[in-house]
Amino acid sequence: MENSTNSFYFNLTLFMNIGHYRYPSFVFCLLLYSFIASANLAMILIIIRERTLHEPMYIFIAFLSVNSLYGSTGFFPRFLMDLLSDSHLISRPACFTQIYIIYTYASYELTILSIMSYDRYVAVCHPLHYHRKMNSKTVYMLAFLAWVSPACYLTITLNMIVRLPLCGNIIEKVYCASWNIVKLSCITDAVDNIFALLGAITIAFLPFAFIFYTYLRIVVACWKNSSEVRGKVLQSCLPHVISFGIYSITSFSDTALSRQNLENINPFTAIIISLEFVIIPPLLNPLVYGLKLPEIRRHIIKIFCFKAKIKRKIPDSSVIV
Repeated sequence: MENSTNSFYFNLTLFMNIGHYRYPSFVFCLLLYSFIASANLAMILIIIRERTLHEPMYIFIAFLSVNSLYGSTGFFPRFLMDLLSDSHLISRPACFTQIYIIYTYASYELTILSIMSYDRYVAVCHPLHYHRKMNSKTVYMLAFLAWVSPACYLTITLNMIVRLPLCGNIIEKVYCASWNIVKLSCITDAVDNIFALLGAITIAFLPFAFIFYTYLRIVVACWKNSSEVRGKVLQSCLPHVISFGIYSITSFSDTALSRQNLENINPFTAIIISLEFVIIPPLLNPLVYGLKLPEIRRHIIKIFCFKAKIKRKIPDSSVIV
C-alpha cells in the first residue's frame, strides 16, 4: 500500500509512433466511423419507418444498430484525438467512463444476440405459437433484461475497480480496459476476484451456452423438415449466426490478447487485435442484415430507386431559359 499511486492520469502506451502516417490513419478511421454511424443509423430509420418491419426480429436488429452507434461513439472520438496527439494520457474519470461504455457495448451485443437466438428458436421450433410467445409484453421484457442486466453488473464491477489502490498508470492498450487496470492494483482481494469471476461467467458464458443451445435445437428441427423449409430457415438464421461468429472471434481474440505479454507481440498486430471487437461488429452487422434479409434489402433498394427517380425528374437548370 505504501507504493500506491493516486495519479490522475493513465498512459496508453500501445500507440505507435507512425510519424506522417498519422494523418492518413486519422482520415481512414474518420471515414470508417462515418460509415459505421451512417449505416447503422440507416438501419434504425428503415426499421422505424417501415411498418412491415415492426416485428420482434427486426426490432432486435435495430437494437444491435443502436448498440453499434453507442459503442462506436464511446470509442472513436477519443481514439481519433489520440491518433493526432503526441501525448496519450487519459484522465481517471475519462478512462473509467470509456471502460463502462466499451464493456457495456460488448455485453449488450451478447445479450441482444441471445434474445435474437430465442426469437429464431421460437419461430422455427414453435411456429404455431410464435405470435403468442413473442407478443409485445415478451419483447419488452427481453429488451429490459438485455439492456439492464449488463449495466447493473458492470456498474458494480466498475465500482470495485475504481476503489482499487494502484501501483502504476501504464495501460498497454489504445483504450482503457478493466483487466489492465486490475493488473496495476497493489493488492489482491480474493473475495472481489471470486465475485468478478462469477459475474463474468453469468454475463458471458451463460448467454454463449444459451445461444449454442437454441441454434442446436434449430438445426435438429430443420433436419426433420423438407429442403424448402431448411432453405427458408437458413435464410432467416444465417445473418444471426454470422453476427454471433464475428462477435465470438473478435471478443475472444481481445480477451486472449489481454492475458499475453505484449512485449513478445508485434505492436501493430496487438493494436489490430485489440480494435477488432469495437470496429468489426458495428461495421459488418448492417451489411450482413441489409444484404442477407430480403425484407430489409427490399426497402434499401426501394429507397435508392426512389432517390434515382427524383434526380431524373429534376430538370437541369442550365437548359431552363
